[in-house]
Amino acid sequence: MVNVSQNFSECLNNWGKRKIPFVFLIDFLAQKPVAWRLDEINPSEILFDFNGFSNAESDAAADIPPGFYFHKEPVSFEVYRNKFAHVVKNLRAGNSFLVNLSVPTPIETNLGLKDIFRFSNAPYRFWLKDQFVCFSPEIFIKINGKRISSFPMKGTIDASFPNAEKVILADPKEAAEHATIVDLIRNDISIVADQVWVERYRYIEPVKTNQKTLLQVSSEIAGILPDHFDGEFGELLLKLLPAGSISGAPKPSTLQIIKDAEGYDRGYYTGVMGYFDGENFESAVMIRYIENQDGKLVFKSGGGITAKSDAQSEYQELIDKVYLPFAHAPAPVL
Repeated sequence: MVNVSQNFSECLNNWGKRKIPFVFLIDFLAQKPVAWRLDEINPSEILFDFNGFSNAESDAAADIPPGFYFHKEPVSFEVYRNKFAHVVKNLRAGNSFLVNLSVPTPIETNLGLKDIFRFSNAPYRFWLKDQFVCFSPEIFIKINGKRISSFPMKGTIDASFPNAEKVILADPKEAAEHATIVDLIRNDISIVADQVWVERYRYIEPVKTNQKTLLQVSSEIAGILPDHFDGEFGELLLKLLPAGSISGAPKPSTLQIIKDAEGYDRGYYTGVMGYFDGENFESAVMIRYIENQDGKLVFKSGGGITAKSDAQSEYQELIDKVYLPFAHAPAPVL
């Protein structure tokens, strides 16, 4: 395992050039990146499933305990509103165009982190023993040959809301927020790619949870890496981080606003996780994240804030994002 930023980048570059498969994690501020060669990963310590690339046995037929419970204790609206007000003040001052504001939510469940990994219905999952579980729906970047693509998610609505898809696509605040992120990601990809374009713009993806189905809005931005690119994945990743969809724009001033408003350490939440199988590289943004903090579980969630955002709506969105992605679970005990 490598876990120093410079060594991390050098190792990923080296492994990429030599076509050596690996798995990696990068925290939000890229201060504690870690990587493992695939042949050195111990499944009793680490489990992952990245869109089918996995060291975990399939648990598709496993039964979720019928008496399972999942309780969340979100921060009060008053506390959230103070954080929100600090963000909006900076937005109106022109210090940022978009800020991703997150908060930690204590939760209680009779499932362990490993159980949540096993039962989760999500394309990108990672379990690190005694530390965290992540079940993310959001791709960060994919690289196939010289083609690089990114899929930012920005915009969430309860699918049961009347005409939910039309409502979120017509919402001017959501449209402006999404356009800002697409612009940011397009600029980021242009740092490492020669050609960049928007392949798909604002398409809808359903996300099923243990409580409800959510609709999320995504786009696809693609580019062509230069001819001289030869598996330097470490160097490429550090140029693109932190991910624009979970920070904001412009990044330097926005990161300071996030630090001042949130007042807690995100850690690996909103970082990036992924793999290289010797040919294909794929990664995901570490959202939908539960962390063990001294024996207590904390679910970290948030959303993008613009000058047009409504505090109550944003508060409800971050609460809605505190869920377990169990598509066919029995109703939890309340």
